[in-house]
Amino acid sequence: MEAVRHRRTLVSLACPVYVELLAGVTAGIINMVWVARLGGDAVAAVAVATNVENLLLGVILVAGSGTTVRVARARGAGDAAALRSAVRGGWALWALVTPVVAVGGFLAREPLARLVLGDDGHALSLASGYFAIALPGIAVFYATNVVDGILKGSGDTRTPMRLALLANGLILVLDPLLVFGLDLGVRGAAVSTVLGRTAALACGLTALHHRALPRRRGSGLTGLVSDLRGTAATGLPMSADFLVRMAGALALVAVVARIGVGEVAAYGIATKAMYVATMAFYAVRQAASIHTAHLLGAGRDERREVGRQALLLAGCLGLTAAVVLLGTAQWIMRGFGAGGEVAEAGTLFLRCVGPYLVLLACFIALGGVFEGSGRARTLARVTFGGTVLQLTLATGLSGWGLPGVCLAMALSMAVQCAAASRTHRRTARPGAVAGDAGGRPEASRVRP
Repeated sequence: MEAVRHRRTLVSLACPVYVELLAGVTAGIINMVWVARLGGDAVAAVAVATNVENLLLGVILVAGSGTTVRVARARGAGDAAALRSAVRGGWALWALVTPVVAVGGFLAREPLARLVLGDDGHALSLASGYFAIALPGIAVFYATNVVDGILKGSGDTRTPMRLALLANGLILVLDPLLVFGLDLGVRGAAVSTVLGRTAALACGLTALHHRALPRRRGSGLTGLVSDLRGTAATGLPMSADFLVRMAGALALVAVVARIGVGEVAAYGIATKAMYVATMAFYAVRQAASIHTAHLLGAGRDERREVGRQALLLAGCLGLTAAVVLLGTAQWIMRGFGAGGEVAEAGTLFLRCVGPYLVLLACFIALGGVFEGSGRARTLARVTFGGTVLQLTLATGLSGWGLPGVCLAMALSMAVQCAAASRTHRRTARPGAVAGDAGGRPEASRVRP
């Protein structure tokens, strides 16, 4: 019965998170379709801006993910003081990071665009114009992540899902109006993104206002710094894990580029098709993190069973994705408009990537238990080592083409799974103490 209860809790938490993540991916694709009508330079400018924003997301994950775990623990413990500390810490970290990124990014918008696009005059100008709106608007994006962290830590993943649907729905409606109706071009796409997120943030803050959350109380500068440090210590390893994985993905593109231009195009299309599956894995990860933290806060160390159920759920998702890609790879490539050698290479990649997807699903899901129990630093080390191994193997096996890259991905992920599983069995044994990111009990860091 306990296993069934854990599984049902994970599913109920993960389903809204999956819809939320998928909504963002879908909106990004449709947004690019509208911009594509402006020409290749516009597409390049928005693509660069989107990739930069994905990297900047890793920065605010320190606040968002750290807040989620700390709020979930405080909720499980029924500790109002710890809950206030977690909320304060999230907002304090937002206030510290946001001006640096927003103001610094705005001032460096042209050098940042040139770093990626080179001296391509028109595309450079378009990207700089997009950054001039999007980077100051990152303050809204970051604040929404903190709101989501508080809500998810409180056990509510449905409200963040609704907020994401609202934001992305508004973006899709505003895009044609601003890009073409008001003839703002690429800048219109940036404005629509900021406006959609602003509306979602307003609704999110309203939702928080109506929650029975403890009101903030002044605790002095020392208490505020302690709250900030607690959130940063919890969230920093999660942010590092994300950034390492993003950097590894970009570096892998460079390895694929050594095989050929057609393979790069095929790899790019295939990875976009895989988002539908990988978003589900990350949804299970968030659910496992929230559930684990809540149980530990309540004094119930059930990491072993939560990990087992997360692995079962994610493994089934990964196996399903592998079978679907195996059978529909050719139609997927055609759906993206690929033909000739690109379609052939992409089809082969999707048919070979199945073992990697199953292993990836298990590793990502089990990572949620690490995050929720304050062992994210260990997970980040495994991810870093696995990423280095993946790039090394991919470089050596790239002579076999994309199947060689798939093999490298699967082998490195198998090593990561083995390392994570071994550590999980050791730390989740009965009597083991769950600590925060620094290995100390979370309760020892909480301040009223």
